Amino acid sequence: MSGIFWEISKRNIRIHMLRSSLAMLGIIIGVVAIGAMGILGNSMTQDISSSLSSVGDSVIVTPYSGSGGMGPGGGGSGGSSQNMYLSDQNYQQIERAVAPNVAIPVHSTSEHMSVGVGSTDIVATIYGLPTDKVKDLLPTLQSGDYSNGNSGCLVGATFASDHNVQVGSRITIGQDGEYGTLRVTGIIPERGMSFDISTDSAIVVTQDWFENTYNDQYEYNEVVVKVTSGTTAGVTTTIEKQLNRNTREKTVTVTDSQATLATIYSTFSTVTLFVTAIGGISMVVAGVSIFNIMMMSVSERIKEIGIMRSIGTQKREVMSMFIYEAGIIGVVGSLVGGVLCLLAGYAVSALMLGTTKYLFTVSSMSSVVEGVVFGIIICIACAVYPAWQAANLNPIDALRHE
Repeated sequence: MSGIFWEISKRNIRIHMLRSSLAMLGIIIGVVAIGAMGILGNSMTQDISSSLSSVGDSVIVTPYSGSGGMGPGGGGSGGSSQNMYLSDQNYQQIERAVAPNVAIPVHSTSEHMSVGVGSTDIVATIYGLPTDKVKDLLPTLQSGDYSNGNSGCLVGATFASDHNVQVGSRITIGQDGEYGTLRVTGIIPERGMSFDISTDSAIVVTQDWFENTYNDQYEYNEVVVKVTSGTTAGVTTTIEKQLNRNTREKTVTVTDSQATLATIYSTFSTVTLFVTAIGGISMVVAGVSIFNIMMMSVSERIKEIGIMRSIGTQKREVMSMFIYEAGIIGVVGSLVGGVLCLLAGYAVSALMLGTTKYLFTVSSMSSVVEGVVFGIIICIACAVYPAWQAANLNPIDALRHE
């Protein structure tokens, strides 16, 4: 018997094709909105995670610069002294406090320097790192080798690409070459966003070269601690206790990269949930449309229902007829919406993130599945009451209906 009611449901959809198509369109829009927004949110989270995963084991120590500062030269008030640099004594304290973890002192120019590559003048950040600790901060190279002397340097992948720099190229530092020439010994792979040092468009030189060139001995812009023993939270607390004993006169600002990452992930998860919820609103609107269509279908077929009931059709069979109808609309609309939301997700990811490599990941595909399943559930749920109402019509009253 169920096959008969299945065929009746399909017949009714064909008879009212325009109405059914409009209902499907509402479901399609809802599924696309939920799926595409979910794909975008998950892709953004994965993109950030990929960019920052390499620095999740770091604690960054910078000079304290007041209540609003985050690093050297940052403005702020609050009565505390504002230091532009960390002293060598500060570094020694940090190194002792975090042992056996590695503390890496970092020099950097307070402003971008003029760098000449051939006949081209550009601006880039220059970092100075101790030769014996470069590998701790930059464990791999895209090509070339680490510099062993003061005449060599490393460059970031973006810097190399933008200015056609290769291993062996020579870079003239300063206006008219006032700081000499360095030979590129290695290229640092792209690191993306970073909490410690941003090397993609920068030059990395030895600590000795930096100090001799800029007369900047024993003053550091920051200290990066690579945590291999214990937790970043524990290391952060230890540094705070050692260097910020005087609550009125703080010395350093300590940033826990893992805590910052957790905050970023939480923020992006909230944004993803919010934009997906916005897509869900359109699905609810589509559900109201399905409910209205089912109620209209019941009203139009009261006499048909009365005939069915009078010849012995069970209530559950009458209900199934309307549930089948809503199910067909929901399944077809949701599946079409699922395919279209892949296309929409591809377009949105390409335009907003510049990459589609996260489109077919588990988390992104789960957003599509969620949209499809939600669409089907909404359709069937919105048909339950009209189906129940149809099944409970009095057969005699239904036969009298004009």
